[in-house]
Amino acid sequence: MSLLEQIKQKAIAANKCIVLAEGEEDRTIKAAEIILKEKIARLILLGNPAVIKEKAAQWGLEHIGQAQIIDPDNNPKIDTYVNLLCEIRKSKGMTQEQALPLVKNPLYLATLLIKNGEADGEVAGAKNATGDVLRPAFQIVKTLPGVSVVSGAFVMIFKDKQWGDNGVMVFADCAADPNTDSNKLAQIAVVTAKTARTIAGIEPRVAMLSFSTKGSAKHELVDKVVDATRLAKEMAPDLMIDGELQADAAIVPSVGASKAPGSPVAGKANVLVFPSLETGNIAYKLVQRFAGAEAIGPIMQGMAAPINDLSRGCSVEDIVNVVAITANQAAGK
Repeated sequence: MSLLEQIKQKAIAANKCIVLAEGEEDRTIKAAEIILKEKIARLILLGNPAVIKEKAAQWGLEHIGQAQIIDPDNNPKIDTYVNLLCEIRKSKGMTQEQALPLVKNPLYLATLLIKNGEADGEVAGAKNATGDVLRPAFQIVKTLPGVSVVSGAFVMIFKDKQWGDNGVMVFADCAADPNTDSNKLAQIAVVTAKTARTIAGIEPRVAMLSFSTKGSAKHELVDKVVDATRLAKEMAPDLMIDGELQADAAIVPSVGASKAPGSPVAGKANVLVFPSLETGNIAYKLVQRFAGAEAIGPIMQGMAAPINDLSRGCSVEDIVNVVAITANQAAGK
């Protein structure tokens, strides 16, 4: 059974409720049909019920009726969510007049459903920009205790099984935060280790990557990774983590033994934490293309509830997979 199939099976067992904010979007409706048919998750679709049902009938979709459909413009519980948003944002001076149009925005309503305990997670981004998806998430759901940064991880599945754990590795941050300091980098390491366990099903061995291994180079960028490694160990003392390590020292046993003898991670890392967003993003794309690796993600990390952002070029299959991942995150939080 492939890793994606394992993720789907765990999602089925978890029976979580995921809200799809872009409920009228064509790919989202088609994905919802598959999700409901295969029982990957319970669903809430946000949108005009007539539009959603008309499209479902046009395409011969038989399972959409199992979803709960909420019309943001004609929501009988709108006052509940207006009051909830005002309470959450009262320190910012939010008034009911300001809250009302936001509550009619599906991206805000989706996060309010999570905050109110009606949904376990959200998937959006097929037609909305990342910033628009994450803004209400930051304002309403917020980040995990002790975490101030949201990051994006990719589960990388290699044809060559020598890498990671039987060809499975996790890379981060590849998708979210362009301004990473040592404290944020430490947080990214800890939450990525959780993703490795929850989604990839592997026991994390985390390498904090740099262009230096154990003091072989001196630079403030190296210092950032050294400090981040120390902070991550303080945050999660039981986590198997080491740095700073060059990429070859992290993943090649002979190089790891030579450059970082005695390291519990060097030469056998299965989680790679990159020193910056640009290096992580470049690396996963190069590995995906050069090695023919499958890249599952981005998996957004650090939110108090799972909220995942799709690419606007996503396929129906992508949406199904991300919903399954989101359900796994909700089950493992």
